[in-house]
This record gives sequence, structure tokens and C-alpha cells, in this order.
Amino acid sequence: MKTRRLGKTGFEVSEIGLGCWQLGGDFGPVGDETADAILTHALSAGISFWDTADVYGGGLSESRIGGHAKGPNVVVATKLGRSAALYPNKYTKQAVRESLAASAKRLGVASLDLAQLHCVPPEVLREGAIFGWMDELQAEGLVKNWGASVETIEEGMICLEQPGCATLQIIFNLLRQDAAEKLLPKAAEKDVGIIVRLPLASGLLSGKYDKDTRFADSDHRSYNRDGAAFSVGETFSGIPFERGIELVQTLKGFAPEGLPMSQFALRWILDHPQVSTVIAGVSKPEQIADNVAASERKSLFPALMKQLGEWYEKNVKPEIRGGV
Repeated sequence: MKTRRLGKTGFEVSEIGLGCWQLGGDFGPVGDETADAILTHALSAGISFWDTADVYGGGLSESRIGGHAKGPNVVVATKLGRSAALYPNKYTKQAVRESLAASAKRLGVASLDLAQLHCVPPEVLREGAIFGWMDELQAEGLVKNWGASVETIEEGMICLEQPGCATLQIIFNLLRQDAAEKLLPKAAEKDVGIIVRLPLASGLLSGKYDKDTRFADSDHRSYNRDGAAFSVGETFSGIPFERGIELVQTLKGFAPEGLPMSQFALRWILDHPQVSTVIAGVSKPEQIADNVAASERKSLFPALMKQLGEWYEKNVKPEIRGGV
């Protein structure tokens, strides 16, 4: 597995990371045996960046990670800010400290490798006090580094102005390309590591779905399709599902011969040098090998990258809901 530097954290992390939302059961039930197998396969594949959050399964994802042997080189990142104790308007330094301390306890560590503000409201980011609290908690040793997971380019640019911000987690994929123009260059200038989430647009870019695909009622791809529970941009990158299926069918025509759709989508992201790691979630251990293989694929030709950007501007961007 190839590695990249995670911005000013100094951590060397695998190009392909592991998203652990599913370990909380928020995509449907995941048994302890399956969760353990996913983490074991990730380790053996060289995946050294694991991303979770306090609200994934109400702490279940963190607890499962905390109970698993990780090895010295694994970086575990968690997130805070969407629990009922904080969201949407109860942010205080003490509440943030308590949230982080609870995460550290579940993960079985004294100091968190990386704590990320978890899609906190933009007005909280603009007010700015929360950034100072994170600096203070880092100085106290509760966190080694802090960053932010954001929903829009505007929110990301606010965070990039904070000297203490070490990482930025963004939605970035073939169906959400806007960050490439200004945000990625700004992050490189500030030495902020870029963590990409939703690389396959909630599975759309795997190329395995059709308009008849159905998801469990407990899966956000069912209940949040139109933003009923949280930002619609977090599900299928804000693209209406049926339209997303049509767009992916078109994208298949761009993929080089012999390159699976999922690896094509991941390779496109990795061909942006400002990206440190791509967190891909899996529901089955055997899916890990397919994700990891994208790291070994050849870079896409510049002409194809340009063509994909033009296609996005014309055909995809007008369809996105929830902001870019």
C-alpha cells in the first residue's frame, strides 16, 4: 500500500483509508464477527487510516475499533459535533472536552490521533470560538491534531484559515468535483491534509446499482435520499438516485478498458496530489481488496481528466442538491 503525508500532522497514512460509519450499523445491522473481519482485512491490506465518529452507532463504531488490535502505524481519526449534547447550538468548550474524552475512552487511548469537527453548522464555524477550544484541548494533550469534516467549499475555506487546522475532510468524487479548483490548492498552501469521504457517492460510483436497487429502511440511502435526516449532499453526493444511475452509466464509457468502475472513481481522486487519503467504507471484508487495488492502478491521462471535468460542469453540477 502506498502512503502519503497527512498534512501538518506528519503522519504517513495509506492512500486508501477505511471509513467506519458502517461499523455502527447505520447502513443496516453489522455483527461483531463481520466488524472484526473488516478491521482485520484492513490491517492485512496495509490500510493504516481508519475514520470513525462518536455518533456512528452511538459510539459502537469507536468501541469496536478500540477493542481491535491496531498495530503501531494505524492512525485513528474520530469526529465530534453531531451528538445531541452539542448539535445544533449547544457548543461549549466543556461539552466539546467531554465529547472528546468519551471518544478517547471508547477508543482506548489517552490522546486522540486526530479529532475532526463533524459538519458543525456554518454559523458556528463563522463565529470561530470552537477553533480556539480545539487549540486549547490540543495543548492540553487530549488530542494530538485536529481538523474538520465539512459539507461545502465555503465551510472548508473557513477552516483553512485556522492555523491549528491540520486536516480537512471533504466530499470529493466524480459526481462532486468542485474542490479541485480552489480548495485543494489552498489546502496544499496551508499544509492541510485532505481526507476524501464519499469517494463512491454512497455506492453509486461502484457501478453496481440500477433503478430497481432497494436499501434497508435503516440505511441512509433510503431514509435520507431527499435530506429528511441530515444534509441531502451526504447521500449520493446530493444527486437524485435515479439521475445518478443515468450519470454513472455515462461515466462507464469514460473508464479505460479493463478498469472497474469503482477503481476508476478512486483512481480519479488519487490523481489529485493534494489528497492524502481516501476513506472508503465496506460492508464485506472482501470489498477491501478491490478498493486497495486502485492505489496500484496507473494514473489517468491528463486529457481524460480534463474531459471528465468538462463533463461534470455541464451534466452533473446543475443536478446537485445541498450545496457544493
